Amino acid sequence: MVPHGMHSHDRPPSDWVIRFANRVPAGGRVLDLACGGGRHGRYFLDRGHTTTFVDVRTEFLHDLVDHPVAEIIEADLESGSAWPLGNRQFDGIVVTNYLWRPILPLIIAAVAPGGILIYETFADGNEAFGRPRNPDFLLRRGELLEKLRGQLSIVAFGQCIQENTRVVQHVAAMRKP
Repeated sequence: MVPHGMHSHDRPPSDWVIRFANRVPAGGRVLDLACGGGRHGRYFLDRGHTTTFVDVRTEFLHDLVDHPVAEIIEADLESGSAWPLGNRQFDGIVVTNYLWRPILPLIIAAVAPGGILIYETFADGNEAFGRPRNPDFLLRRGELLEKLRGQLSIVAFGQCIQENTRVVQHVAAMRKP
C-alpha cells in the first residue's frame, strides 16, 4: 500500500527490478505492464530506454504525456478485449504486484529475442499479512516456473517473505537471442 498523499512512482523501484535491469539491452524497448504510477517504467526511462506504460488508469502518468520516448496506453487488461499491444515485443518487460492469469501467455510472447521478463507479485501465504488474500491474485508455489518452462530461460527465481509484511514470488527469465 502507498501511504496517503504519496504516489506509487514516489517509491523506489523494487530491488528485484533493479537487480536485473542491466539485462535489458542498452537502448532496448521496455514495457511496464499494469504500471500504476509507473515507478519501474520511470526507472527505465531514466536509464535511456524507450518505455511503454500500460494500465487501466493512467492519470498518474500525466507528467509523461509529452515525454519523447514514453508511450502511455490506457487499457483494461482484465476485460477480455483485445491485447492492447498486438504482436509487439519488448527487450524488457516488468510486471510487479499484478496477476491476471489469462494474459500470462501474451506477456511471455511479448518478450523479444534476447529480452528479459522481470516479474514479482504476491504469492500463497500473503493472506497471513493482508491483501491480497484472494487466491485468484496469489501465485501458487512455483507457478511462474511452470508457466515459463520451455519458453524462457530462468535467470533467477524465488518465493519469500519480504520485510515480514508480504509473501512474493519473483522471476527473471530471458528469451534466447
